[in-house]
Amino acid sequence: MAPGDPSLSASDGEASRSRGNGATATPFLEIRKLCKHFGSVQALSDVDLDVYRGEVLGLLGDNGAGKSTLVKSISGVHRPSSGTIHCEGKEVSIPSPVVARSLGIETVFQDLALIPNLDAAANLFIGRELSWGPFKGLLRVMRDSAMHNDLRQSLERLDINIPSTRMQVGGFSGGQRQAIAIARAVRWKARLVILDEPTAALSVPEQRKVLSLTRQLASEGIAVIYITHNLLDALAVTDRIAVLHRGIKATELATKETNEHEIVSAIMGRTGKSS
Repeated sequence: MAPGDPSLSASDGEASRSRGNGATATPFLEIRKLCKHFGSVQALSDVDLDVYRGEVLGLLGDNGAGKSTLVKSISGVHRPSSGTIHCEGKEVSIPSPVVARSLGIETVFQDLALIPNLDAAANLFIGRELSWGPFKGLLRVMRDSAMHNDLRQSLERLDINIPSTRMQVGGFSGGQRQAIAIARAVRWKARLVILDEPTAALSVPEQRKVLSLTRQLASEGIAVIYITHNLLDALAVTDRIAVLHRGIKATELATKETNEHEIVSAIMGRTGKSS
């Protein structure tokens, strides 16, 4: 997707109608009046947000804007103080990451949560290892060959190349580790993938690969929330952009109808738009 035309800007109504071509008609996730406070600190205030399968939603904002708190509220790390979350039209409570995963919500945090001294297949199945027989909880006999074959199929589906599925991930490049984390989310049938600063500290070629993977997720009908400080990434890969400022959703923009100046103004709180 090409960066937005700098001569155009979008109203909030236009943004809601300018989703990606493959986006579903109804939201996968509907967030309404979401608030979160930590003692006297109000981290989120009355945030409304819709997330659609088949599109990439950029989540932008300065440090302390509330991006991490919002994502952790969606992924089960934090309990919202008030507000509602609907998943496919049904109101849900997400008290833990386990519940989030059961709803199809997978988060790839910046630290990736990979174990460096385990190979790629072991990281793909960590906590979900394949085993023989009915006594899985006791025996947990890992089916090593099956897991490696499964990983190779997942990598092939996403056109990801790594040196070996039996290589410890600590020896992979940053982009390869990011790809393994994304492949893990897809393998476990994610319907929403949250990517937290996925191109941070990557080389330019690896950044391009991650952006391509992000668009591929959307093309397969997966919803993607893409958190970044990189405006060029946001303009290149997203369909819509939501900007948080001091815990409030400052604005929502259609990517193809906005530009860097408008986004920066919203990040700095210099916009009169709200939705």
